[in-house]
Amino acid sequence: MRTRTGRRNPLGPRAKKRFGQHFLEPVWVAKVVDAIGAAPHDIFLEIGPGRGALTTALAPYVRQVIAVEIDRDLAAALPGRVPPNVRVVIGDFLDVDLDALLEGTPLPIRVAGNLPYNVASPILFRLLEAADEGQRFRDATLMLQKEVAERLVAVPGSAGYGALAIQVRLLADVDRLLTLPPGAFRPPPKVTSALVRLRFRAASADIGDPAAFERVVRGLFRQRRKTLLNALRPVAAGFGCSAEQALDRARLNPTRRPETLTVDDVARLTRAVL
Repeated sequence: MRTRTGRRNPLGPRAKKRFGQHFLEPVWVAKVVDAIGAAPHDIFLEIGPGRGALTTALAPYVRQVIAVEIDRDLAAALPGRVPPNVRVVIGDFLDVDLDALLEGTPLPIRVAGNLPYNVASPILFRLLEAADEGQRFRDATLMLQKEVAERLVAVPGSAGYGALAIQVRLLADVDRLLTLPPGAFRPPPKVTSALVRLRFRAASADIGDPAAFERVVRGLFRQRRKTLLNALRPVAAGFGCSAEQALDRARLNPTRRPETLTVDDVARLTRAVL
C-alpha cells in the first residue's frame, strides 16, 4: 500500500474501521508475548494478526502460528513479513471450518488474539464451544475492551457480574493479565483494553441441556434487579413449569437476586425447569 506521497507504507495497509482494527505498538507487543508465556512445542491459532506485530514476535518462541485474518489486504501482506513457521489463512474466525483448518495439527493448541470490540463476545462463545473441554484449545490469551474483561472476572454480587461471567466460567477459568491504555494501539481506541487468559476445561457443573442453560441465564439477567422468584417467572413459564416449583427443586431462596447466583446455582435451576 502506498501513502499520499506515493511511497509504500512500511507498516502495511491502514487500519479499517469496519473491521474494528487497532494495531498493537511494539513496546506493548513485548509485554503481551511475555504474558502469554509461550513454549517451543506450542502451536498457536492467532485470531486477527493484523499487520503481524504479535505474530512476528511470538513465532520465534513456538513451533507454529496459524494466523487467521479476515482482511484480505492485510492477509496478502503478511507472508512477506512473518517467519516461515507462520501459516496465514484468509477468513473470518466465526465462519472458518476449524476441523479443516487444524487437520493434522497436534492438539490441544493455544489461542491468541487482539479481538475487535464489536465481535469480541461472539468470538468468546465460539472459542468456548470449540475448545472441546480443553481437548482442542488449551487456553486463549485475548485482548478485549476493559469493560468486557471486568465482566469476565467479576464475582457473584459485584456490579459487573452477569450472564457473560456465568456462561464463560462454566467452561473456563479466567485470569486478568494486563491493562493496556489507548496509546498502546494505533490508531488509539476510545477505551482502555485488557489482556485476559481463558483456560479451558470440562464443565464445572451439570447443566442438563446447554440450550436450556443459556435460556435460563439470559432470562434471569434481563431482570437482574428483581428477586429471583420474579425474574424466573417468565423463564420458567417458557419451560412449562412454575417459578416456585423450580426454585424449590433447586433449593434456592426466592428472595435472592440473580446477580448473587453461582454457576452451580444456575445449573441446578436449569435442571429444575426441565
